[in-house]
Amino acid sequence: MMNIPFLDLKAQYQSIRDEIHNALNEVIDGTAFAGGPFVSRFEQAFARFCGCQEAIGVGSGTEALWMILLTLGVGPGDEVITVPNTFIATAEAISFCGATPVFVDIDEKTYNMDPNKLEELLKKRSAFGVRRSSSNPRSKQPNRPDRPNDQIDHDPPASRLPPLKAIIPVHLYGQPADMDPILELAGKYGLSVVEDACQAHGAQYKRKRAGTIGAAGAFSFYPGKNLGAYGEAGAVTTNDQALADRIRIFRDHGQPKRYYHDVVGWNGRMDGFQGAVLGVKLNRLEEWNQKRRENAERYRFYLSGLKGVILPQEADYARHVYHIFPIRVKNRDEVMSALGQKGINCGIHYPVPVHLQKAYEFLGHKKGDFPVSEKIASEVLSLPMFPELAEEQIAYIADALKDINL
Repeated sequence: MMNIPFLDLKAQYQSIRDEIHNALNEVIDGTAFAGGPFVSRFEQAFARFCGCQEAIGVGSGTEALWMILLTLGVGPGDEVITVPNTFIATAEAISFCGATPVFVDIDEKTYNMDPNKLEELLKKRSAFGVRRSSSNPRSKQPNRPDRPNDQIDHDPPASRLPPLKAIIPVHLYGQPADMDPILELAGKYGLSVVEDACQAHGAQYKRKRAGTIGAAGAFSFYPGKNLGAYGEAGAVTTNDQALADRIRIFRDHGQPKRYYHDVVGWNGRMDGFQGAVLGVKLNRLEEWNQKRRENAERYRFYLSGLKGVILPQEADYARHVYHIFPIRVKNRDEVMSALGQKGINCGIHYPVPVHLQKAYEFLGHKKGDFPVSEKIASEVLSLPMFPELAEEQIAYIADALKDINL
C-alpha cells in the first residue's frame, strides 16, 4: 500500500535546500529582517513575472486584499460583490474595511464567478438605484436601520441602498475567472475590480497573468501555495502607480519616510526571510506549474470514463495552474474515508460556503440562496496535487477510486 500525502513540501524543499540555506544566511548576514533589499528584489522579480508595473510585498494574502480595498476607498457602509465558494479570507477583507460582502453564485463548470448571475444582480440593484460611495470613506457611518430587521423592506428604495463599490472575482483552484464580461459590467456600473489571485500564481487569462487584469491583484504565499513562503506572506500587483505608492506607505505605518506619518497606516511589511525564500522559488515556478498541469492531464487519462466522478474543466480562455485538483463525487465523505484507508490523503476545498458560515449568519442567508456553490461544497474532493507527484502515484489513486462504489 502506498502512502501518498495531499501535499509534499519536504520533497520540494530537498530539491532547493542549498539555495534556500544560502539565501537565508544572506538575510542573517545582512540583518535585513523586516522589509529591506531581499523583499525589494523579490517584488521586482514578481512584477516582471506577472507582467505588471508594481508588486508590493505584504504580510499575507488577506492583508493584500484588505489593503487594496482600503486604498480604493471601500469603507463602512459600502458593499463589495464576491462569491460564496471561496476561502473566508475574501469576505474577511471586505468586512475589515467596515463593508459588507454581497454574493453571486458561481459557474458550475469553472467554479468561478458566473458573469450572468453578476449581471442579474447589478441589473436588479440598478432598478432600485445603486448609490455611489462618498469620496471620503472616513465620513461614512455603518448603516443602522431605524426599524427591526424583520420590518426592513426586502428590496429597499434607492435612498436606502448601501453604496456598491467593487467586485472581487476569485481565481479559484488556480483557474482565472472569466474577466472580460466582469470588467465590462464593472465599467458599466462604475465599480472597481480586485482580483483574488491567492491561488493563481502564474495562471493566465487570454495570455494575461492573473493579478494584472483588474485594478489590482492579491496573492497569498501561504506555504502550500504554488509559490509558497516558509511562513505567512502576500503581495499586491497593479499597473496603477498611485495605488502602489499608497499601499507601500500604508503597509509601513503610513510613513513615506521614517518617523514621518502621512496617514494612519498598518504594520504589513513582508519579512526579509520570506522575500529571500520566495526569490529562490520564483525561479522554478513555471517549471512547477507545468508539472502540475502534466499531473492534471495524467489524472484525466487515468480517470477517463469513470462513472460517478466529475473532473475539473479548463476553460478555453484560461491556463489553469492546478493549485488544487478538485473532483466531484456524490458520496464525498465515504469516498474520502475509503481513499484514506488506502493511504491516500485528500482535502476538501471548501465544505461550507461563506454565506452559510456562522461568522456570516448576520447576513441572513439560508440554504438554497446560492445553489451551485452549495452543490459544489457538498461534492468537491481535492486529490493529491504537487509538482513532485509521480505518475505511479496517480495511477494508484485512480485504481483506488475505481475500486470504490461511486
